[in-house]
Amino acid sequence: MAIEDDVTVIGGGLAGMTAALAAAREGAAVRVLSHKDSTLRSASGLVDVLGYLPEESATEREPGPLADPFEAIPDLPERHPYRTVGPEGVREGLALFDDVVGDRYRGGHTDRNALVPTHGGTVKPTARYPASVAPGLASDDRPVLLVGFETVPDLDAPLAADHLRAAGVPFPVRGVTVRFPGGFRADAARTRLADALDANERVTVGDGAGPYSESLPIRRALAETVKEHLGDAERVGFPALLGEHETGDVLADLGAELGAAVFEVPTGPPSLPGMRLEGALRAACREAGVRFTTGNPVVDFETEGGAGGSAPDSVAAVRVERNGAAIPFRADQFVLATGGLVGKGVESDRDRVREPVFDCRVPHPDDRYDWSADRAFGDHAFARFGVETDGKLRPLDRAGDPEFRNLRAAGAVLGGYDFAAEQSGSGVSLATGLAAGRRAALEATR
Repeated sequence: MAIEDDVTVIGGGLAGMTAALAAAREGAAVRVLSHKDSTLRSASGLVDVLGYLPEESATEREPGPLADPFEAIPDLPERHPYRTVGPEGVREGLALFDDVVGDRYRGGHTDRNALVPTHGGTVKPTARYPASVAPGLASDDRPVLLVGFETVPDLDAPLAADHLRAAGVPFPVRGVTVRFPGGFRADAARTRLADALDANERVTVGDGAGPYSESLPIRRALAETVKEHLGDAERVGFPALLGEHETGDVLADLGAELGAAVFEVPTGPPSLPGMRLEGALRAACREAGVRFTTGNPVVDFETEGGAGGSAPDSVAAVRVERNGAAIPFRADQFVLATGGLVGKGVESDRDRVREPVFDCRVPHPDDRYDWSADRAFGDHAFARFGVETDGKLRPLDRAGDPEFRNLRAAGAVLGGYDFAAEQSGSGVSLATGLAAGRRAALEATR
């Protein structure tokens, strides 16, 4: 059967789209196969490279967030994905990201992490952050008012303000909860509120009837709602729903009305900053010629033997389930970017841990009791479950040989790191996605 694509990427998250874009920019014909919506829709939109060292590497350093993630990469365990791609690989992944997002993100001017206040009242070290978040950085000492909405529970503004004060931020901070103007349903999705702000819809404010009601553009109505709480605040933070497409205009209008710098506080899913980032990446992929096939899972694969019978087999095709049939997609090279335990790119039962698409080996302790630590926030082995790879990001079998000649892995499906504890998930996805996609393209087109 004829090869349909040079490179097929399995998974449409940050690692998958980065791999696809990198391969396409090397001249390869690329297809992305994804089962569900991108995990970016649930992500904060922040791009973390390395916020904290893992326990086994932190003994020689002061505890707390890292100022310079690149300085700390050489201290990471040998099996960490960053040790495979190296600091330069991480920089190249960030450079690709910066090229895609342009002026929609900040942080590219420095190697140092920024400290971003989050909806829980914590301060998060991150390497890249949306421009809409920038006025809220913890390094700024101007007084802050956090504004939460009654129908958006993700940001409990008074509680978040309490937590930020307890964390010792260098600025005065207060929190207030208000009603979102316009009489929207209590269960209105935040995307509906964002759409209203995008369009600057007119809404009725007041009691709904009589001389005490008036119709206002919603951006002005929101500013009027907040003004009475402003006090001496020079910065005002809202949940991250200030428009999906016209966020810059929404921020500017609110700032002009309030006479203060307005910023977004990253919140949980569904995430408007994550959706904006997904849109930018997908547009860049499409511009580069990447094709997307979505909505159906990869359920099986086909192989062909290696040269001379001693080389590893190659993946010839993957099969996608569609209306009860297994449809093959054939390519020269494949990139596995299906996520980790959370994204179902790694699965476990009481006896074993496995990668479900190609059945690649996932190293793990034989005794299930060794999968986790005693302390709730201890050094859990399960947090580092994923495939082990060689220097070309090819998954390895138990003997340490590549499972397949033409399969590479990227992102959270990789083992050897705890993205949640380290706050390194986006950086690993960018760096390994770029490396896997570029290597796959060069092999396919040489």
